[in-house]
Amino acid sequence: MIQNAKIGVVILAAGSSSRLGYAKQLVEFKGKSLLQHAIDVSEVMGFDSKVLVLGARKDKIESELDLKEFEVVMNGDWEEGMSTSIKKGVLRSQELENELDHILILLSDQPFVSKERIEELIQVQLDNNSQATYSEYAGDIGVPAIFSAEVFYDLKELKGDQGAKKLIHDQNLDFEIVKFEMGNFDVDTAEDVELLKQMEEE
Repeated sequence: MIQNAKIGVVILAAGSSSRLGYAKQLVEFKGKSLLQHAIDVSEVMGFDSKVLVLGARKDKIESELDLKEFEVVMNGDWEEGMSTSIKKGVLRSQELENELDHILILLSDQPFVSKERIEELIQVQLDNNSQATYSEYAGDIGVPAIFSAEVFYDLKELKGDQGAKKLIHDQNLDFEIVKFEMGNFDVDTAEDVELLKQMEEE
């Protein structure tokens, strides 16, 4: 796809949005749902595999999406935490394309993810030949993040509600970071939704 690297994308969207009370994946911003935005941004980039991990409210969410070329994976273990979605997403990606060099992981509720931001992550990863490249925001690091095939096994070994950031603490990970302003804005509560509406009107 880029510099002859085979890259897959996994969108994690299996959570129940318990604090919000309804599917945050379907919260609208600028005329489309947050999850549709993640799908649309990914679709134009020519990834070699495209996997969407759903769980809670799967039928409702799926019925309101244009999946493009994404393959849906059902995570029946979503209540056990994010690690279960990462594992299923990585496994299915490898089944779809067994020679993947990297996997990009996205969430379904980051409205300010863009094609340019993802391209920058990928470029930094490839230029530095790193095991991982994370986004940095609000003094922390997280997703969107991209991982080399060297750490696919470690991603599949995560437990409970551990996200991919856990690898930094568990492994002697060689990683890069890319600044992502507004990356810390996600949608967990009614207040977040209201703030998003205000941003839309500005």
